[in-house]
Amino acid sequence: MKIAALQMVSSPRVADNLDHARAWIAQAAQAGAELIALPEYFCLMGHRDTDKLAIAEPLADAAITDATRTPIQHMLATAAQTHGVWLIGGTIPIASDDPHKVYNTVLAYNPQGQRVARYDKIHLFKFDDGVRRYDESVCLRPGLEPVAFTLTDRNGEAWRIGLSVCYDLRFPELFRALGAAEPLDLIVLPAAFTDTTGKAHWELLLRARAVENLCHVMAPAQGGQHENGRATFGHAMVIDPWGAVLALHAIGEGMAIADILHSRQAHIRQQLPALDHRVIR
Repeated sequence: MKIAALQMVSSPRVADNLDHARAWIAQAAQAGAELIALPEYFCLMGHRDTDKLAIAEPLADAAITDATRTPIQHMLATAAQTHGVWLIGGTIPIASDDPHKVYNTVLAYNPQGQRVARYDKIHLFKFDDGVRRYDESVCLRPGLEPVAFTLTDRNGEAWRIGLSVCYDLRFPELFRALGAAEPLDLIVLPAAFTDTTGKAHWELLLRARAVENLCHVMAPAQGGQHENGRATFGHAMVIDPWGAVLALHAIGEGMAIADILHSRQAHIRQQLPALDHRVIR
C-alpha cells in the first residue's frame, strides 16, 4: 500500500490552510497514495493558543455534513470521497463541554467520506527552557482512550492502524496498549514538533516506536517558520518495522510518500519474534 505523510507550514488563516491541505491531498492521491495523513494543527497555527477555541467544531455526523456548520470536517470528508482515499485529518479542535477547552482530535475517513475513527490526544505537551514556553493543558482537554481501526486496502489486505499525536510519541506504553488486542501494522502520528525538541528526539523516537512494535510508522508534520513566530521541525517520515526511513521530507511543504508491505513486516516478525517474547504486559 502506498501512503503519504503530508507536511505543511500552516498559518493563522483557516481558509488558506484548507486550500493548501486540499491541494496536497490531491497531489498525493494523484501519486497513487491510498492512505494520506495531514499534520497536527493543519487547519490553524494561531497567534495565541486560545485562537483554536474560536474555530472549534462540534463533532459532525459520521457521513458528509453541512459545510457551513463544520467546514473543516466537511473538507476532510469530501476530500476523502473525491479522491477515493483513506484520509487521516491531522488534528482539529473539537468542542468539549467546557467553553475554555477543546479536544485536539484526529479524525479518520474512508474512501466513501465516512468517519471511521476519532482519537483525542491523550498526552498534553508542556515545555519551558527559559525562552520557549508551551502548556497545552491551558486550552486543551486530554483524551482518555487509545484508538485503533482497521483499513482494507485496494488489494483486500487489512491493516491495523494505531492513532497518536505529537507528544504521545514519548510514551511507549500508549503504543503497547494500542497493539494489545491485535498487533499494529501502522502507527500514524501527526505532529507539530518544536524545532528544539525535534532536532534532539523526533527521528530517534519515531524509529524506536517502529522497532519496538515491529510495525510501520507514518509521521506527517508541521515543518517551517510560521507567521506566529513558531518554528516547527518538520521531517515528515515513513519508517519500516526494522527502523529504516523509507521516505523523508525535511522542511517546508511537501510529502513523504512510500510503499509499505505486509510481507516485509511479516518477514521481520518471523526473524525476530520479539512481540511473542514479551513477559511483562
